[in-house]
Amino acid sequence: MNDNSDEDIEPQAPLMLPLSEWHRQRGGRMVEFAGYMMPVQYEGIIAEHLWTREHAGLFDVSHMGQLIVSGDGAAQALEAVLPGDISALKPGRVRYSLLLNEEGGIIDDLMVTNVSSDDEASYYLVVNGATKWDDIGHLREHLPDEFTLNHLEDRALLALQGPAAHSALDRVFPGVADQLVFMRGTGFEWEGVMVGVGRSGYTGEDGFEIGVPASHAERLADALVALPEVKPVGLGARDSLRLEAGLPLYGHDLTEQNDPVSADLAFAISKRRRAEGGFLGADAVLPLLEKGTPRKRVGLLLDGKMAAREGAPVLSGQDNVGTVTSGGYSPSLERPIAMAYVDSALAEEGTALCVEMRGRELSATVTPMPFVPHRYHR
Repeated sequence: MNDNSDEDIEPQAPLMLPLSEWHRQRGGRMVEFAGYMMPVQYEGIIAEHLWTREHAGLFDVSHMGQLIVSGDGAAQALEAVLPGDISALKPGRVRYSLLLNEEGGIIDDLMVTNVSSDDEASYYLVVNGATKWDDIGHLREHLPDEFTLNHLEDRALLALQGPAAHSALDRVFPGVADQLVFMRGTGFEWEGVMVGVGRSGYTGEDGFEIGVPASHAERLADALVALPEVKPVGLGARDSLRLEAGLPLYGHDLTEQNDPVSADLAFAISKRRRAEGGFLGADAVLPLLEKGTPRKRVGLLLDGKMAAREGAPVLSGQDNVGTVTSGGYSPSLERPIAMAYVDSALAEEGTALCVEMRGRELSATVTPMPFVPHRYHR
């Protein structure tokens, strides 16, 4: 496979994002995450969380991997690796998908956008920051040589999320927001550079993800936070927002030990792909769609004030029936919530369970996700 980028070497020490100094100047408390120094919070996680739910938060997600796969027949090539219906993805459309191993385990979850032109078929992939180096290696291994994989290392990625995101974006990029509904994207020129905007995000709110050259990231961030409805928001609130939205986090709720059916992500396998198969892991995953799985990812509402944390056992009576994979305090609901994998027989809404934390048994009830309704603009 051709590769137009320099040889990728997995970083061994924390790297700086294009906006690292920008975050520090605004009071961002920096921590190491996915190999980068990133802001965990500015004024406080709960305040930033609630601001995003009520107004608009600006998140720096430049640690994510931004990739372009191009070449004649790229959709079909990607379908050999991904279980999604990429061939049916029209230009400007965005789709959630998965990278699977041969056993059907989840290597990563990702977003795919058709950015093809009249001259070339091209697909823009956004993968998780902690797994992007492995993802690049996986794609290079499984895509034929005639397809080009570019890692867009010179681009930043910002996420503007919240009910005021539309009005804020419209003042920086007039007319762009009105062109898009949920899971649609577009590209355009801004101040002499190409910018890509997709209407999607990781908070459950309406919002946009904006790919911009690193050279222009600070200028764009300044323009957005100059608006009264926009504040910078850190990793802490991003995690609590995605948990309320019932969105899994790779490395926690999703791992190579989880398959898409157990993870409640079977929607990512289209009807045609279920019928035809032909993707990596299909032989392991497709039978699970018919016969089910021993366990399932569920939401839990906890009584009391103590939050459940990752790794906490889930109990039914004296029996260990599952494990918490994400947990925390919900600022919107003002109570603890969690995601867990539990025995499928106990995954029904309303099932009473317990979570063991620090020698205490916390009462918990299986509940549908999202915990807080999504507000996507469809």
